[in-house]
Amino acid sequence: MEGRLRHDTRFSYIFRSSLPSSNLTTDSVNATHVFSVFDGCEEMVAGVVFDLAIQCFNVIIGIPANILVLANLIKTRNEPLTSDIFLGCLAFMDAYFGFMTIVAFLNFYHWKSTMGWRSMKFSYGVKDTSGPLFLSCVCLDRFIAVLFPIAFGQLKAIKYRIGLTIVVLLLTFAYASAKTVGGLPNFEKVFTGEVLFAFTWMVVCNVAILWALKRSRGSGKDEMNPMKRKAFKMVLSILIIIISNYLPPVALFPFEDHYPHKVFTCYVQPVCFAFVNISSTIQPLTYLSRLEKVPFLPESCVERLSCKEKEKPSNK
Repeated sequence: MEGRLRHDTRFSYIFRSSLPSSNLTTDSVNATHVFSVFDGCEEMVAGVVFDLAIQCFNVIIGIPANILVLANLIKTRNEPLTSDIFLGCLAFMDAYFGFMTIVAFLNFYHWKSTMGWRSMKFSYGVKDTSGPLFLSCVCLDRFIAVLFPIAFGQLKAIKYRIGLTIVVLLLTFAYASAKTVGGLPNFEKVFTGEVLFAFTWMVVCNVAILWALKRSRGSGKDEMNPMKRKAFKMVLSILIIIISNYLPPVALFPFEDHYPHKVFTCYVQPVCFAFVNISSTIQPLTYLSRLEKVPFLPESCVERLSCKEKEKPSNK
């Protein structure tokens, strides 16, 4: 175990491994040598540097973006969308994950406490679970709204979404707690299975919504219900996030035994986890790009960054 820690003390391995937390202390590592994020990868640093760069990007861009999302949701709380509770929880979890990255650096180089290690493992467990599950909830909400509008009207009460949110939070904290304790056999497969489920569900939602939109379109090319168009764009953006952020680890991690050990731990693992981590920034930016007004930002800045279609002036 000591030798394994000596070569795997980077962010990606320590915080997402299933090793017992009692083995993941800086004291045990420092007993052999001074800590370095490049341990065992001194000649193959590109993957680790990429992972660290993404985490710094999350701190600089992701934290403010998620705070802006939360601010907008609070500002529009009197006229909320049905999926706002899921988006709010997702933004809060991503902001929390970004702040914990700062804690990780401080703990690595200054505090070096066991509690710091465990809190970071817990935050990575929260990140691994809350993202896919809350995105799946958003898709479920849009799926019912487009394909089953009558049922959607009957289930519009906030109590149903609060109940689903509680279930997701319980699953998230259960997974994060198990990751923090560590030592569970084949625990990494839970994350792979979860992401596979979320990915499959996103594809089903998108195909179903696209099919419904095509059926609702009239003879004219632009004759489409604006609400359904908005729902499709939202779910499509979520699908892109799922594919770009969660598919790489699902596609590559099952083939760990086919890679040389150093190639996997120094390139494949940190790069794949970097794609997962960057979702903490991509998700809020995608949400903000659809807004006409963003709290604390001038309208000129919002217009430049917005992805909303500008209205064409009518020729009279």
